[in-house]
Amino acid sequence: MTERPDDTTENADGVTDEIAELVQQFRAFVSALWNSSGRRDFVLLTIGIVTVIIATAGMQVVLNAWNSPFYNAIETRNFSSFLYYLMVFFGIAGVLLVLNVAQTWLAQMITLQSRQWLTRDLITQWLAPRRLVMLGDAGDIGVNPDQRVHEDAKHLAELSAGLGIGLFQSTLLLISFVGVLWVLSSGVVLTVAGYSFIIPGYMVWCALIFALTGSWVSWRIGRPLIGIGVERYAREADLRFAMVQVNENANGIVLNAGEADEKQHLDEELGRVIDITRRFVNALARLTWVTAGYGWIGLVAPIVIAAPAYFGGTLSFGELMMVVGAFNQVQNSLRWFVDNFSAIADWRATLARVMSFRQALVTLEQPRSHGERIEYDLAPLGNLELDNVAIDWTGERAVLDQTQVVIAPGDRVLIVDRTGAGHGALFSALAGLWPWGAGKISRPPRAKVMFMPERPYVPDGSLRAALTYPLAPSGFSDDELQAAMQRVGLGRLAGSLDRKARWAKEISYDDEERLTFARLLLLKPQWVFTEQVVDGLDEEQRAIFTSILNEDLAQSAVVTVSSRATTGDFYARTINLVDAEPDKTTERPDPPAPDPATAATRAPDEQTQEPQASRVEQAS
Repeated sequence: MTERPDDTTENADGVTDEIAELVQQFRAFVSALWNSSGRRDFVLLTIGIVTVIIATAGMQVVLNAWNSPFYNAIETRNFSSFLYYLMVFFGIAGVLLVLNVAQTWLAQMITLQSRQWLTRDLITQWLAPRRLVMLGDAGDIGVNPDQRVHEDAKHLAELSAGLGIGLFQSTLLLISFVGVLWVLSSGVVLTVAGYSFIIPGYMVWCALIFALTGSWVSWRIGRPLIGIGVERYAREADLRFAMVQVNENANGIVLNAGEADEKQHLDEELGRVIDITRRFVNALARLTWVTAGYGWIGLVAPIVIAAPAYFGGTLSFGELMMVVGAFNQVQNSLRWFVDNFSAIADWRATLARVMSFRQALVTLEQPRSHGERIEYDLAPLGNLELDNVAIDWTGERAVLDQTQVVIAPGDRVLIVDRTGAGHGALFSALAGLWPWGAGKISRPPRAKVMFMPERPYVPDGSLRAALTYPLAPSGFSDDELQAAMQRVGLGRLAGSLDRKARWAKEISYDDEERLTFARLLLLKPQWVFTEQVVDGLDEEQRAIFTSILNEDLAQSAVVTVSSRATTGDFYARTINLVDAEPDKTTERPDPPAPDPATAATRAPDEQTQEPQASRVEQAS
């Protein structure tokens, strides 16, 4: 009979793995901050707050020493000494007040700068070439990236600064007061059965036992908060995303009388949030039994522990208060873990969420350990060459009916999807965004290549920036912009070049198409990849589009991937995308992907699901 592994061993392995993961994620977090452009400011702020905390600890030692003469003056009713030490107190308190204000300002600046650097690092990784689309195929880690970049990064910066400063301060106070309390413990004489004796460091050992017991119990009771916190943030993000979807698609919902269905969907998402929040509240309440109870007991614990020496006459009232003050400083430093366990659990959950997202971004383009991938290369003669290309998606595979395809500059080629579902994946593969499949794609130089997905993309901001996207509008004169707009039938907007707006919400779909045609005129790409056949446009749009391609871009290649054939004579050659033979079909090994038909038009912002931009990719 096979013996079951010892539960203790399994638990130990789980804790070890958890610690290793924490260390790895924390190192990535520190690396992101350290490699930021604000490293010098971060170092200066850190030096400043360390200096202030050290000064504060020194003044607190002075304040603790002040306890003995002050309370002795009260005990002996020495009014002149009482007034003197009261004035001393105001001097000490004034210095501590200045230090506290300085520490607060420095802590807030560290929080602010940490958030700035971390968020910028995440945005840089998120907006690296191709990652916007590839992230959507990365599984759960790619859901709600905006939440991770905005809210989670902000929360992580706040928690990290607060907990880091608190931990350092508590450690410094512990070091400062352990020695003080050890010396004071020599005055605590214990008497048992008529025998008097002194335990070296008696109050220190009591403080250690008291604090470590509370920390251990807090860890045991509060550990589930970490996992609950991770799930809680995910459910909150799902609810927020669902609400944004409703707002962004208001017209479609109302026109189809879908309010009831959307309400049911939001109710379900809200129910998930309420369920996980209820679990969080219950876990937090259990932890509060420990932390709050520990705090109340801590009020009287040092007095009770030192009481035998006071009532035995070996400690004066002032010395008792000095011992109590030092004990409180030591055990407060040691109980930092107890007081902050819920915050630590929150920090751990947020760190895992942010750093796992960052790690996913960094490794998106690394080769998978299994499964075929399309090989990409630059065509030596500036052509587009497709060598035995196959496209995989959701367990299906399609291939071109020509194993060797060479498309030269100036060619007009239509690729017709005969499978009914593979054209989106192929269009994305030509853009380098869908590497799942087989074969080799040799692409022309990336300079002057423009992709026109089925749904145009119009970014927010000024109209002139939308016309020249993704290039800077400063490279184009007003006359050029206005001429392009007149050419495509957008002359009425020529006076709005500098008006900033959400243009995708203000103009019609037809105008979005026309704006994309204006980009063609301005950017003059040498290669144009489209996801819609020319005769799929209405008559006026088709006339504008074909005139631009035949007159202004006559030397440019046009490659169209579409689910429909053409009835016109614009294309000189037609290639078909067909189902692979059954014995060649291979199931894609990666996590379930989104509909490939929308992959190339995936939003830069997953939250709003606006289409991926048509873009001219400059040579790097």
